[in-house]
Amino acid sequence: MARTSEISRCPCGGSDYAACCGRFIAQGKIPQTPEELMRSRYSAYTLGDEAYVRATWCPRTLPEGPLISAEPGMKWLGLDVRRHAGTGDEGVVEFVARYKVGGRAQRMHEVSRFIREAGRWYYVDGSFPDGGA
Repeated sequence: MARTSEISRCPCGGSDYAACCGRFIAQGKIPQTPEELMRSRYSAYTLGDEAYVRATWCPRTLPEGPLISAEPGMKWLGLDVRRHAGTGDEGVVEFVARYKVGGRAQRMHEVSRFIREAGRWYYVDGSFPDGGA
């Protein structure tokens, strides 16, 4: 896992990690929208921050076991947020995350669902419009 103090550009595509996802992951601030939460979760995945990913997953749908892939040589390449919407305490974010495993480029297209409980947003689950991750 990269040390967050060494990161300047945010993995989610923001210009400055500390002002973007770092304020949530490293500084403990609370994302105010489903998109902020999704972007910070993507950044946490790229940094290997299992604790943040686990803490932002709705406890009712949180799977057992590791959440971050231990695939050797896996490298996250970028994030494209296609749309985001929310009303009240529910939200949706559609995104494409690109990564490389074993020298081969891959992409994950997901429509993620989020809920807000007690003032905090949580990832609930996702569907895959392309038929898989």
